[in-house]
This record gives sequence, C-alpha cells and structure tokens, in this order.
Amino acid sequence: MVESPAKILIETLAAASLTLAAAESCTAGLVADLIARVPGASRVFWGSFVTYSVDAKIKLLGVDADTIRRYGAVSRETAAAMAEGALEKSGAGAAVSVTGLAGPDGDGSGQKVGTVWIGIARRGFPAEAVVHHYDGDRSAIRNAAAADAIAELLKKLN
Repeated sequence: MVESPAKILIETLAAASLTLAAAESCTAGLVADLIARVPGASRVFWGSFVTYSVDAKIKLLGVDADTIRRYGAVSRETAAAMAEGALEKSGAGAAVSVTGLAGPDGDGSGQKVGTVWIGIARRGFPAEAVVHHYDGDRSAIRNAAAADAIAELLKKLN
C-alpha cells in the first residue's frame, strides 16, 4: 500500500524531531485536515491558523500591513510572512502557509484565479515561497493547493 504524502510528512517531521504549524488562507483548514486524518499526527502537528481575511493575517500571524499593501495578500512576500508568523506564534519548528485566489472572482489585483503561493519556514532558515497556478473550480483549486502545500513542505524537509 502506498503511504499518503501527509503520512510521510508526519514520519519525516517525527524523525527530525520537528513540530509543524500551518497558516491557511484560501485553503481554510484543508491542510490541517489532510494532516489530522493521519493517526499519530498529534505527535508533530501543533495546529493551523485559518487567516482568511487580511485583518486575520495581521492580527493572528503578525504579518506587516505594509507588506500586504505593497505586495498584496496573494504574493511571495505575504506567503513567507505568514509562514514566519505561524512559526513565531506557535513555537513550532516548521511552518507552511497558503494564500491564493480560489475564485470564482479575483481580488482586483489583476492576478488570475488559481494563483496560489505556498510559504515554508523552518527555524534557522529563511522563509521561502513558491507559486502554483491551478485550473478548475474553487473546490479543485483549494484541494490541489492543500495537497501541494504538503508536497512542498516534504521537498524542503528532505
């Protein structure tokens, strides 16, 4: 039987003695759900901040309002700041963030629906973020982004 990426992630985190926090915007808890489905996830999963609004990103994660004003809520800079904020606020050893446009409408920034930034932060390393572009309806975009958040985190941990 093939192990799920979330199960592999949990095993990888446990082997590295790392805990994980997530900061989710457009996925609104889907990353946390994928992780929490795996028995034993509580050994390494601290939890998830669902910061759907700009205000939540600022208040709960400490994202600088100027970062969002300057680069937008859907940007490399905001995704990295969200991951750093999750790391800081949780005390975890690693963090993943997701911010994007799941549709059906855009945010007025000119970015295409389906644009999603995934941020990764780990203690002692600078935060990074990568962009993904998805096609499909809102549900397909959100599900793909959640799965790719786990895949991106696994890449960075390995």
